[in-house]
Parts: sequence; structure tokens; C-alpha cells
Amino acid sequence: MPFSEFIMKAVGIIHTPFKNVSDNVPVQGRLRPGIEGRVEIFPEYRDACRDLHGFSHLFLVYNLGLSTEERLMTKPYMDTIPRGIFSTRSPHRPNHIGLSLVTLVNVEPGMLVVRDVDMLDGTPLLDIKPYNPLFDALREGEALKTGWMRNISAGSNDRGILVTRSKDEWLQVDRHTDEMK
Repeated sequence: MPFSEFIMKAVGIIHTPFKNVSDNVPVQGRLRPGIEGRVEIFPEYRDACRDLHGFSHLFLVYNLGLSTEERLMTKPYMDTIPRGIFSTRSPHRPNHIGLSLVTLVNVEPGMLVVRDVDMLDGTPLLDIKPYNPLFDALREGEALKTGWMRNISAGSNDRGILVTRSKDEWLQVDRHTDEMK
């Protein structure tokens, strides 16, 4: 059965210190740990947050609303070679969906306090899923492959780019030629 479009609704708004792409947003929150944010849950969804207080980590699923680009290939921040979009964490995806693992600090009425944020202030929240190592972590002894990211995963990042620096860099536009880098 073919699907062409889905309608999704925000269940909240993510608030972070990052107002713009050029505010040194971490390319992944766990690469610059400790940055705190707040997840505002809309009143009609607040009951859905019951029992979150017992979890240490959550996956936030959100809309990458600033990205209007849709690409099949992209040059990741931590690489110099264009890669297939599905092998990257780029925001310029067909559905502009983001996923971040954050640390849950506190559950307040209508608000979650989290750390390790990597999204812009005002990002629409689509869903929350609790992290559970039984479901989300590899089993002991299970082989892990990280594809082209293996050098990054091993800590040998030659480019050293851990944060965004400008909107042009985020869009991968060379200001001199207006082409994708």
C-alpha cells in the first residue's frame, strides 16, 4: 500500500539556548554534553508524561523545521566525502525528522528538563520514547559496525567540527559560488 504524505502534529516545543544555526549548536548533543534544555509539553499531552520520572534518558523525536532542503547526498560535518543522506545525521532529509538521545534531569508539571541538547530553540516535538538498554543497546559481544563513520566513532576526527558555525555551513553552501560544498 503506497503512502505519499503523513500528517503529524507537535506534542510540545523544545527550548534550548540555541536561537540560530550559527550559535555553535552541537552536531550531536552527546559530543558536547551538559547543555540544558526544556521540553514544554502541550496541555492536552501532559498525561502522556506520567511515569517518565523513573528514566534517565529519553529519545526526542522532532521536526527539523528550518531545513527546507531535501537531498539524497550530503557532505557530513565530520567528513569530506559526499554520502547518501540515510547514512548521515544531516537535517536535509526527505522528512526532516530529528532524533536525539538526551539525559532526563527533572520532570516538572508540563515541562521536562533535559541535558545534551542539539536542537534549535522552538523546535517542534513530535514524540518522546524512553531509552532502555534492553531494546536500544547492543547485546554484549554483538558486532558493531559504523560504516564510513568508523574513524569518527573511534575518535579520530581530523576536521574537528563538533558544532555548527554558520547557516551557510549548515546548508553546505559556498558563499563564493553558491554551490553545495
